[in-house]
Amino acid sequence: MSLVVAPRLETERLILRGPEAADAEAMIGFLLDRDRSDGFGGYDHRGDAWRWFALNVGHWHLRGYGYFTIEDKATGKPAGICGIWNPEGWPEPEIGWVVFEGYEGRGVATEAALRVRRYAYEDLGLRTLTSNIVPGNARSVALAERLGAVYERTYTNYHMGEDMLYRHPPAEEVLA
Repeated sequence: MSLVVAPRLETERLILRGPEAADAEAMIGFLLDRDRSDGFGGYDHRGDAWRWFALNVGHWHLRGYGYFTIEDKATGKPAGICGIWNPEGWPEPEIGWVVFEGYEGRGVATEAALRVRRYAYEDLGLRTLTSNIVPGNARSVALAERLGAVYERTYTNYHMGEDMLYRHPPAEEVLA
């Protein structure tokens, strides 16, 4: 059962749904794997990773949106997360993504991000989105650019340090 009121979005291979308690272990495992999660904000302690999972649930309740769990239709297993993120202190709403181990290089993040961006523009009424990427995260930069986002500026993210802000095409271009 979902912990939040979130729509269920589908693509050819994926289900994007609100986080469920059973998703916590996959997310915590990702966040504790510093090699994989440092560009997202990894943790060294399980309790901190659990708090991030709870933070996403709270973000949904406070903002009405957040990170969806990406579920692989073929297996029913969590393949990652993708959604709109805008906690206190963020420059503006961001579309972000993470794929879990075993799902890299399969187009999961691209497929999820395209669907979430459409949701943000059509259903939430957002007119623009960013993706905030830690320098050196070449895979996220490549995905942002495949989605049509362009580098706009570097800024200091109070939580992550230096971040590169990529601007996605505006709603009127994407929905045309």
